[in-house]
Amino acid sequence: FLLDPGIAYPVLAGYPRDPEDKEYVLVNNKCQCVTVTSKFVPSKENPKEEILERNIRILVPLKARENISDPTSPLRTKFVYRMTELCRKCDPVEIELGGEIYQAQQSSYCNKPETCYTYDRDKCYTTTFPFLYHGQIKEVPAVLTPASCYAD
Repeated sequence: FLLDPGIAYPVLAGYPRDPEDKEYVLVNNKCQCVTVTSKFVPSKENPKEEILERNIRILVPLKARENISDPTSPLRTKFVYRMTELCRKCDPVEIELGGEIYQAQQSSYCNKPETCYTYDRDKCYTTTFPFLYHGQIKEVPAVLTPASCYAD
């Protein structure tokens, strides 16, 4: 897998995982199986000072497909992670400029589709497959994530 070594992109917001824990979750991208956390730890050079430590946890899914909605597509061998894409916030926010309220997005990567390396369990994924019936091949729809496609 590759982690984009380009420019360091600051991440400004986070939320605590646990009230007792001082580690903050900055990114929890279930689509690409990445969690980025930060916390202050004592400096090795000066234990009286604290420095910000960031941890990037990447789970590489076994047998991930190039196209997750196509079980016959080739296995994925390359995983690319870009901090700008992982940290994107596409939900519009309202900001006030000059006494007027405007809708703004917090990221410039929102028009690009997100590459998923695994299923988002909250989304319904389907595909079609050839099915031989009475000597004829028919394309039959199939659900890949039943729990999220059917209501309880």
